[in-house]
Amino acid sequence: MAVVGVLALQGSYNEHMAALRRIGVRGVEVRKPEQLLGLDSLIIPGGESTTMAKLANYHNLFPALREFVSGGKPVWGTCAGLIFLANKAVGQKTGGQELVGGLDCTVHRNFFGSQLQSFETELSVPKLAEKEGGNDTCRGVFIRAPAILEVGSDVEILADCPVPADRPSITISSGEGGEEEVYSKDRVIVAVRQGNILATAFHPELTSDSRWHRFFLDMDKESHAKALAALSLSSSSKGAEDLAKNKPLDLPIFE
Repeated sequence: MAVVGVLALQGSYNEHMAALRRIGVRGVEVRKPEQLLGLDSLIIPGGESTTMAKLANYHNLFPALREFVSGGKPVWGTCAGLIFLANKAVGQKTGGQELVGGLDCTVHRNFFGSQLQSFETELSVPKLAEKEGGNDTCRGVFIRAPAILEVGSDVEILADCPVPADRPSITISSGEGGEEEVYSKDRVIVAVRQGNILATAFHPELTSDSRWHRFFLDMDKESHAKALAALSLSSSSKGAEDLAKNKPLDLPIFE
């Protein structure tokens, strides 16, 4: 049985643990670097991202988290977890915060505004229905949520949503010393996948829809299948080399 770690520093880790139990999967709370050992995958939950970053620093978790992500095992970040996994975050508090990185995107830490502007909406996610069945839509719970402004070419966009009319104006800097521009698109990205990384700006763990957790677990199965295929290919190649080395020389046949 797969063992899924849930970073349990702060935020909605209990809700993720409960969601895993509902689908018969063992979840393990992670608070220290050594607790990442032996895990098949990892969920970084929603919460207050700067508080989570301070606690992660306190427990010296960032090096181990980066190693886990780069190791190719599936990692899913929800809300604050998305911010953790992004290569670049804007709209941060003064001084910023440390990031784990690995996901080729730019995320705005507080795109949808304050706690009072939290909302729920139906999201169109055809890939989720294709993989896990059910409707093409899912319920998105956005709580003081981030959003993804830009993604790299290797990032698959799974869902976007309309930008709420009451959202505060978002200004984006084009770089150090560069000009600033206002985000003017009418839709914004809220769910992506890049290789072993899944990220959602919303909270699937706060709904009764277990498909996102199943989707994530299927990523773990995919990674195991790829590892086994690579091992099998390596063994076959080594076997062929050994056979060639040990094959007796063909001697000439004289009649």
